[in-house]
Amino acid sequence: MSNRDIIVIGGSSGATAPLKDILGRLPRDVPAAVFVVLHIPARGIGILSTVVSAAGSLPVKHATQGMPIEHGTVYLAAPDHHLLIADRHLVLGRGPRENMVRPAIDPLFRSAALHYGPRVIGVVLSGLLSDGAAGLDAIKRCGGTAVVQAPTDALADEMPRRALAASSVDYCLPSAEIGDVLAGLAKAQVNAVGPAPPDIRLEVEIAAGERIDSETMGTIGSPAALTCPSCGGVLSRITVDETLRFLCQVGHAFTADVLGKEQEGRVDEAMRVALRIIEERVELVRRMADDARASGRTSIADMYDSRRAEYRGYADLIKRVVLQALDLPSAQKR
Repeated sequence: MSNRDIIVIGGSSGATAPLKDILGRLPRDVPAAVFVVLHIPARGIGILSTVVSAAGSLPVKHATQGMPIEHGTVYLAAPDHHLLIADRHLVLGRGPRENMVRPAIDPLFRSAALHYGPRVIGVVLSGLLSDGAAGLDAIKRCGGTAVVQAPTDALADEMPRRALAASSVDYCLPSAEIGDVLAGLAKAQVNAVGPAPPDIRLEVEIAAGERIDSETMGTIGSPAALTCPSCGGVLSRITVDETLRFLCQVGHAFTADVLGKEQEGRVDEAMRVALRIIEERVELVRRMADDARASGRTSIADMYDSRRAEYRGYADLIKRVVLQALDLPSAQKR
C-alpha cells in the first residue's frame, strides 16, 4: 500500500489564480509531489516566479530530463516539451503537439496514470476547449482520483465542463477548497491495481516521441474521412474511450472541439481567398467588356457584362457567408 503521492494539475486561460489558491494551501510536509502544466508560455511572462510565490514554502522546479521525483516539491512543465512522469523520475517528451499545444495536459495525466495508478490525483482547472478531459479519464481508468474546479468558479469553464462530461469525477469544487482536499487525499492509503490499459501506454510513448505504424494505430482507432490540420495526414477516430478525439499516424492528436476550431479557421481563410479571386475576375471581365465596347464589338461586350453580373452574384454570396460565419459565435452565446 501507498498514499496518493502524485498530484497532477492542468489549466489554461484563467488558471493562474486558482493555482495560487491550491498551492498556497498545501502544507510544507505534504507527502506528495505536484506536477503542473499550464497553457501559458513558460518564458517571458514570469510564470515560474508566479508559481514560486504561490507555493509558499514548497520548492518549485522547472522540469528537466531525468530529474528525480521528490515529495513536497512542485514541478513545472518546461517550454515546448510534454511533461511526462516515469518511475521515480521525469521525462521531457518531444512528441507531436496534442490539441495544438506542447506541453499538453493529457500526456502528463496519462503518464501519471500509467506508472502510478491509484496513487494519482488529477486536477483540471479553468481553461478553454478540452485538454485534460481524456487524461483525467485515463487517471480514473487506472484507479486514480479526479478533481475538477467547479465551472461556476472558473474564469473559462470549458475545460472543467468537458472534464466533468468525460469521466466520473470524484470532487467538483471551488478553487479555494481544492488545496485542503488535496492535502487530505494525499495522506490516504490506497491499494495497488493491475497494469494500465495498453492504449494509455501507447499514447504516452507517442508523447515521448515514439513513432507508430498503421497496424498499431488500428489497435486504438479507426480511419476517419478527416485530414490532420498539422501535417495533412489521415486522422483516425480514437475508440478506446468515450471522448470524441482523433489521432494521425504522425501522432498529432485533437479533441473534436479543437479540430473543429482549426477547420473553422481554414474554411474562413479559404472563403476569403475565393472572394479575392472572384473579385479580381469581376474586375478583369469588366475591363474586357469595356475594351470590346470601345472597339464596336457590342455582342462580345454584352457577353462579358453577363459574366460580370454572374461573378458579382458569386462574390456577394460568399460575402454573406463570411459575415454570417463571423456573427455565428455571438449568436451562439445568445
